[in-house]
Amino acid sequence: MKPMYREGSWFAIPLLDGGYGWGLVVRLAPTSKTMLAYLFGPRLPQLATLEQLDALQPEAALRVLRVGDMALASGHWPVLGESARWQPARWPVPQFLRRADKLQRAWRVSYSDTDPSRAEREEAVPYDMADSLGLETDSLYGYGSVELLLTRLLGAAAPNRS
Repeated sequence: MKPMYREGSWFAIPLLDGGYGWGLVVRLAPTSKTMLAYLFGPRLPQLATLEQLDALQPEAALRVLRVGDMALASGHWPVLGESARWQPARWPVPQFLRRADKLQRAWRVSYSDTDPSRAEREEAVPYDMADSLGLETDSLYGYGSVELLLTRLLGAAAPNRS
């Protein structure tokens, strides 16, 4: 069966303590199950509309991560539809930071614009300056890790006062 998502697809991420966060597939690896996703709030108790999601801007992303696509492929993360305003150039592939703490070495990693599973360049950076670069850690996240991270970033659910 062909995947029901592609670059420009919005999806919901169920949070561990209720509600949803949001993601946008911005790059898919052609030969593997890796994607680059921009992740967003706000936490909502129900699924967002495409109009709500299309109003989100790249600079508002909470994180930009390389993620496995198992939750999308299995339906665990509901695909909500395609962005009406999808323009790949507006959603760039950021650089990431790879660290070897025991060696006290660090590298800025650049991935292919067409394949988020393929690193194209690694550039050594001063280890003691690595944290000041503001780069996301170079890692491939599983869906459980993404759900945990987004749950933490979006905070506790508001109490129900019905």
